[in-house]
Amino acid sequence: MNLVLMGLPGAGKGTQAEKIVEKYGIPHISTGDMFRAAMKDETELGLKAKSFMDKGELVPDEVTIGIVRERLSKDDCEKGFLLDGFPRTVPQAEALESILSDLVKKLDYVINVQVDQEILMERLTGRRICKSCGATYHLVFNPPANSETCDRCGGELYQRADDNEATVKNRLDVNIKQSQPLLDFYESKGYLKNINGQQDISKVFSDLDELLSTLK
Repeated sequence: MNLVLMGLPGAGKGTQAEKIVEKYGIPHISTGDMFRAAMKDETELGLKAKSFMDKGELVPDEVTIGIVRERLSKDDCEKGFLLDGFPRTVPQAEALESILSDLVKKLDYVINVQVDQEILMERLTGRRICKSCGATYHLVFNPPANSETCDRCGGELYQRADDNEATVKNRLDVNIKQSQPLLDFYESKGYLKNINGQQDISKVFSDLDELLSTLK
């Protein structure tokens, strides 16, 4: 099964990716992992990507697409793959179609884990971290006994700057604006499958599993 996994920050995409990989034994391929592996192996494209990243610049599409092509050509992708973080744009999606065509493969599904923005705000702004021991809590899902102090060591709890409401809202707005053309592209191709990510984690995976069982 050849899959692309999509979802906004906080949708639980990473958790579901782990479950898919564990059950179906296909490699989970994230952009970051691909870049790190290519740089570690010192491939020509890996070194090119490193030169941009070292300068704090975005890696150009042609380099990213080349690294994706190399990764999908490896033996462990023979029975399928789960792409995460690529493609991010319609031109990248079109390039992926071309890569898969060259490899005599095709996408089966683009799975989008859907969660309402208000719920994502609650999930992403609720994190609290202990200044002393680093323990992590969530005011809704894993609350401390006292919202201001750590259960473990009594240290002061704080909210990271990138977890505050304004920052999180901006991050979500940017992601929604970026992902919508891609979702529209895949819907027009007939690949898109939306999964309700507002349910219990096990129910989300049960729905995913039911969908993927049709590919066996």
